[in-house]
Amino acid sequence: MLDYSSLAAVAAVVHEGSFEHAARALKVTPSAVSQRVKQLEERLGCVLIIRGQPCRASAAGRLLCRHIERVGMLEYDLNLALPKAARTGADEGRASLRIAVNADSLGTWFLAAMKTFINEEAALFDVALDDEEHTAEWLRNSEVLAAVTSVSEAVPGCDCTYLGRLSYTAVASPDFVRRYFSAGVNAASLKLAPCLTFNRKDKLQRQWIHRTCLHHIDAPVHWLPSTQAFVDATLAGIAWGMNPVSLVQPQLRAGTLVELIPGNMLAVALYWQNARLPVPMLQRLTQTVIAVAQSSLTD
Repeated sequence: MLDYSSLAAVAAVVHEGSFEHAARALKVTPSAVSQRVKQLEERLGCVLIIRGQPCRASAAGRLLCRHIERVGMLEYDLNLALPKAARTGADEGRASLRIAVNADSLGTWFLAAMKTFINEEAALFDVALDDEEHTAEWLRNSEVLAAVTSVSEAVPGCDCTYLGRLSYTAVASPDFVRRYFSAGVNAASLKLAPCLTFNRKDKLQRQWIHRTCLHHIDAPVHWLPSTQAFVDATLAGIAWGMNPVSLVQPQLRAGTLVELIPGNMLAVALYWQNARLPVPMLQRLTQTVIAVAQSSLTD
């Protein structure tokens, strides 16, 4: 049987990023954390923590972290059924849920799902951000229990549920439109007008340009890895960008932002993929996410 104090030490080092911070979280000395990790590595015959700044889990370490996360959720439900079995401590019995989410979902509807869930459950979220085409990789690597993703094919060992579509529209400030698009939105003007791109994985602007002009165009790019900064930068007239329609509706109604081509939107289908585990808390989280998404996203 595995020693759960050692498992907790591994999970804490991965979560906190260092042995010192893990010791503070566990209220023990760094040497105690190091000893527990070392003993478990020796027992299992493999490296669990890749030492560095920050420390990271090895493939085996990720499996153990995922295991301790499941145990935390099961203990939470056990404590509901048997209150006297509940542990005492700073965490007050809260389970930790590591989830991968794309930034635009987090900036539009996913926080509502988190709020709904924690209003009923003693849980803490550990959210990993990535592009919606890549969040499923976190599941494949056993780094998260669930993910919001645009990947419709279920990751092995996971269930996949369609959530709805997040619609995007290309917007800019009126002054920006007058400056760059006075002669219309076309290949010539798009070659000159700076656009916003979240990161190297973000393809939305290129997809919209290709659909509009029917061929690839190398537009000038400002790299800006923030959903809210996309809105703020377009309002400031820095560039045009693809923003979630739900996020910029107030600005569109007020006229502080305008669509480059009214009605020319891109819709990204989103899915919830979760580990196929008989864990009631994870099942309840799945139900909450699906309900909130279906009330927030389009069909």
